[in-house]
Amino acid sequence: MSAAAQGTSKAAHSDVAPKKKKGPGALATAYLVIYNVVMTAGWLVIAVGLVRAYLARGSYHGLYYSIEKPLKFFQTGALLEILHCAVGIVPSSVVLTGFQVMSRVFLTWAVTHSVREVQNEDSVLLFVAAWTVTEIIRYSFYTFSLLNHLPYLIKWARYTFFIVLYPMGVSGELLTIYAALPYVQKSGLYSVTLPNKYNFSFDYYTFLILVMISYIPLFPQLYFHMIRQRKKVLGHTEDYSKVE
Repeated sequence: MSAAAQGTSKAAHSDVAPKKKKGPGALATAYLVIYNVVMTAGWLVIAVGLVRAYLARGSYHGLYYSIEKPLKFFQTGALLEILHCAVGIVPSSVVLTGFQVMSRVFLTWAVTHSVREVQNEDSVLLFVAAWTVTEIIRYSFYTFSLLNHLPYLIKWARYTFFIVLYPMGVSGELLTIYAALPYVQKSGLYSVTLPNKYNFSFDYYTFLILVMISYIPLFPQLYFHMIRQRKKVLGHTEDYSKVE
């Protein structure tokens, strides 16, 4: 799914003194800074590519083709985030991060790439635009956080823009999967029928429907989690501003 919901680490308290949670070591921090800078730059390339293609064509139709390669490359590069969580250099849930990253990689390759007929759909541009803005903000947020110089504007954007971008991205994703269904059903894409030597069957058309249904319980949980995070991170600052 679009616009990833990230948790914050909790400090453990004892009766004597609070224990500070150790962050990544110097080498891990340097690596993470480089990774996030590269990913920020990559999504900026995608953003510039979209704008340039729109200005050149005068239409938003078919803009996907102008950024197809960098989109596939940098979205697939997000798989490293699962590894970061697994080895412990990033204190986030492997399961939650894995779900969020894999859902986007799945949509990029198993739907948009595999069903070429949907690549001209407006819904593709909808989720690509939402992903692009979200990722530029998110990776910038991580970069500056690692450097201990996080501008308030980036922090505010990280916990505010998702209010619009998350539903926008999810809508684009669902509409794209829906648009792919007739072509998947007609072609039998990725489906396995009986009889076969493995005595196994798989209907990709049904699988895509189940994927769409899974958004119903998952989207509200992730969205309201981010709402709670926004109140936690920005609440005190905004309350103080009102007093001033």
